[in-house]
Amino acid sequence: MHAPDGFIDAPVSAAAGVVAAAALAVSLRGARRELEDTSGPSAVQAGAERTAPLAGLVAAFIFAVQMLNFPVAAGTSGHLMGGALAAILVGPYTGVLCVSVVLLLQAVLFADGGLTALGVNITTMAITTTVVAYALFRGLVAVLPRTRRSVTAASFVAALVSVPASAIVFTLLYAIGGTTDVSIGKVAGAMVGVHVLIGVGEAAITALTVGAVLAVRPDLVRGARGVRQKLKLRVNGELVDAPDTGPAAAPAAARSSRKVWAAGLVTSLVLAGFVSFYASADPDGLEKVATDHGIDEKAEEHAAAGSPLADYGVEDVGDARLSGGLAGVIGVGVTVVAGTGVFWAVRRRRAGEEAEAASPTDTRAAQDTSV
Repeated sequence: MHAPDGFIDAPVSAAAGVVAAAALAVSLRGARRELEDTSGPSAVQAGAERTAPLAGLVAAFIFAVQMLNFPVAAGTSGHLMGGALAAILVGPYTGVLCVSVVLLLQAVLFADGGLTALGVNITTMAITTTVVAYALFRGLVAVLPRTRRSVTAASFVAALVSVPASAIVFTLLYAIGGTTDVSIGKVAGAMVGVHVLIGVGEAAITALTVGAVLAVRPDLVRGARGVRQKLKLRVNGELVDAPDTGPAAAPAAARSSRKVWAAGLVTSLVLAGFVSFYASADPDGLEKVATDHGIDEKAEEHAAAGSPLADYGVEDVGDARLSGGLAGVIGVGVTVVAGTGVFWAVRRRRAGEEAEAASPTDTRAAQDTSV
């Protein structure tokens, strides 16, 4: 649902940009806490070291899966937005940043989503989907049985609802700043209707991914923390909680997370570099609605239309399969590097702030000791 330049007028696009910038500022602060948080007291250092690369991997995976348009109705396709998936895996604040990194790189490198519409796209695709999905997910997890199956089911419902919610927000923005004279009622009906169908695909992808990670490393699913059942041991005929494994488990967890990271990166590269060739060529939900209702009459040529990677193809590579595959691989590589870099910087900033806050106390403690 990448809106191009020209769909929304300049004042509303600018206002959406301000909203997006404010939300990103809040997310940066929240992500510092999320990226420092770990799976348990026995793995503090190991957890802190693995969170930034895993968050970067989530961004790369979302980029890869967004290339896989799936058919949803006659002549219409859809693709993952990723807000629900990111929020459940790495937390809502980090999730907003993950999707925003993807949207920024898509707009700049691949001419997908207008540059002046970047604030609109971040507001609809990153902020709305993440906030709606995570709020609904937490509400469902609180009332459902404390099992992994419940987490997977909650992720399905949250992802399903987040997509039409995004369509509603876009419709509201278009009602305020749309550049064509089109009935808002018709736009709303068409947008919500097709995005409910797209939401089913989003929900399936999100639930399958969350379920797969839960099966291998449930501690890496942030949304599952606090709801996982502890291992039970039978002692003298009674079931008791198994004790924590202790600090020795930290290095093993770090090694295991590297395997998960490597597997996720390979999966992303295969999806973007090979499977994307078989994605649906039909227009996505927003493109279809825009064409059917004349909204696209005001669409402007993308400022990065001359990019060597525009439209997810490599310039001067004649073979369509090779061109698209190379573009996908490059996109995954750039996203994982950029995303990991951003999250490392955020995490290190948090660590620096904590060190500065602790230094006066350490100084006083040293003085007391010397006395």
